[in-house]
Amino acid sequence: MIGNVESLLPYYRFAVNHVAVGIHAVDKNGRTIIYNDKMKAIEGLALEDVGDRSILELFNFEQEESTLLKVLQSGIEQTNVKQTYWNRNGTEITTINDTYPISENGVLIGAIELAHDVTALEKAVHQPYRKNHNSVTFSDIVAESTQMKAVISTAKKATRAKLPILLIGETGTGKDLLAESIHNGLVQPTDLFYTLFCHSSDSDLVSRLLDDLNDSEQVTLFCERIDLLSISLQQKLLSILVKLDVEGHQFIASIGDDPVELIAKGTLLKDLYYFFASFTIRIPPLRKRKEDIIPFVTAYLARRSERFGYALDGITPEVEQLFLGYSWPGNIRELEFLLDETTSLATTEAVITYDMLPLHFRMKSGFMIDDPKQATDFIVQPGKELLPLDQFMREAEVYYIQKAMRHNDENVTKTAHALGMSRQNLQYRLRKMKNEGQA
Repeated sequence: MIGNVESLLPYYRFAVNHVAVGIHAVDKNGRTIIYNDKMKAIEGLALEDVGDRSILELFNFEQEESTLLKVLQSGIEQTNVKQTYWNRNGTEITTINDTYPISENGVLIGAIELAHDVTALEKAVHQPYRKNHNSVTFSDIVAESTQMKAVISTAKKATRAKLPILLIGETGTGKDLLAESIHNGLVQPTDLFYTLFCHSSDSDLVSRLLDDLNDSEQVTLFCERIDLLSISLQQKLLSILVKLDVEGHQFIASIGDDPVELIAKGTLLKDLYYFFASFTIRIPPLRKRKEDIIPFVTAYLARRSERFGYALDGITPEVEQLFLGYSWPGNIRELEFLLDETTSLATTEAVITYDMLPLHFRMKSGFMIDDPKQATDFIVQPGKELLPLDQFMREAEVYYIQKAMRHNDENVTKTAHALGMSRQNLQYRLRKMKNEGQA
């Protein structure tokens, strides 16, 4: 190493934030130490979102185990491991990870993960083309509100015009569903539905696009989130689209924010915007069309019942009040993800009750029926010495988990559901408590 550590810090910071892989490092307690710009882009989070939260509070790993936490627990490196998981808004992420334990003087002090983003590649491999079949149509989109009825009406007009279409809406508003509905409703139908999942690292996909679509078949090309591409790749995409702009193809793109603001910020190429802007359709966020919430829940439960034979066919007034009062930052996708989580553990219940909802959702919605602050040991009292915050939080967590486990007869699955976390998350915390002699 040339130079002292302090003089090298600016160089290290620059390298960490400009390297082409995501970097996430945690200490032995799972607290984030390093979270670089590339990892923020991959996972859709900011550094303040990560904070002191556990990885398992931020992400859903389904049946897989977090490679970072696995290495932190075992002290054994894992390389070239593919991992698919979902962030808290329900967005699917796929990475190839190299994960290493960090030791000092022979003692494990943390772990670091180097992640290569292959989300878009995975999607393209599994579903680049869609045959024109009975999949999503306009009738499948819940549109009880005046705003969504207007959206559907405009989209139906677009199916007759066969002009490029731009869909504008926040993450989770259903832009992909509307694009497929337009494809399936075209008056002059195309043969295939091709989705280009745009990511800043998708240079190979953009390069292959011309070869993929240069055949004689007529294609509906949906470029999802063109504003996530770098400007140079947007220019490359535009040149390809101009070459493909022949009679028969249908072009659709989506962006996540107002195009004027995106162009002003330098994240959307003006000429690419103009290419798609013949028909512009704005999909309002769920918080501005709350009339669609309960009909969506009803339709969701009907589909689940038909597919899996569930008895659930409604929600209680308390749950309805909670759903209508919540802002839904993740929009329809967040609502669907919440319903997936809630219904997956249902057994003989006829309706979704307040107690069936995950605790994390009840807490962040700001509508707690039960006040969990009943442990007198954790009440701040005059004259009582205050614990350091980290110690207080650890002891409160241990107390609460132990109480929850006893309440559910030591059943991990039931306790995890009651606490609004995955079974893996709870098992990780129980193992950590056991290792620290607290369980």
